[in-house]
Amino acid sequence: MSPIMSIVVGATLLTVITIAYGGTFVLRATTGGYSFNPLQKTFFRAGHAHAGVLVILGIVCAFAQASAGVTGGWEWAAVGVLASAILVPAGFFLSVIGRDPQKPGRAMALLWAGVVVLAFSLAVVGASVIAAGISALG
Repeated sequence: MSPIMSIVVGATLLTVITIAYGGTFVLRATTGGYSFNPLQKTFFRAGHAHAGVLVILGIVCAFAQASAGVTGGWEWAAVGVLASAILVPAGFFLSVIGRDPQKPGRAMALLWAGVVVLAFSLAVVGASVIAAGISALG
C-alpha cells in the first residue's frame, strides 16, 4: 500500500469513532429521547448503517487492491468507495431534516450520487484486482 493510501485508510479508521458516537444519536432518536417522526427515524437508522458498512467496505477495497499489487493510480478507486460512505448517509440524514417532514427532501440527490460513485468505484476496484491477478499469472 502506498504511503498516501496508508494515511487515507488510517484517517478513515479514525472516522469509525464518529460513526460509533453517531450511534448514540440514533439510539436516542429511535427510543424516544428526541421527537422525530417515523420517516426520520427510519432514515437516521439507514444513514447510520450505511456509513458503517461503506467505511468498512472502502477499507476492505483498499486492502484488496494493495494485496493484489494494484498500481498506476487504480488504487484510488477505493477512495471512491469511501466517498460514497459520506454521500449516501448524508443523503439519508439531510433529506429528512426539519419539523415533521412527510417525504424526503432534495438532499436525496446526495444518496443517488453516492450510489453512482459506489457502483463505479466498486467496478474499478473489482476489475483492477482481477487484472492484477491475471497479470501475476503470466
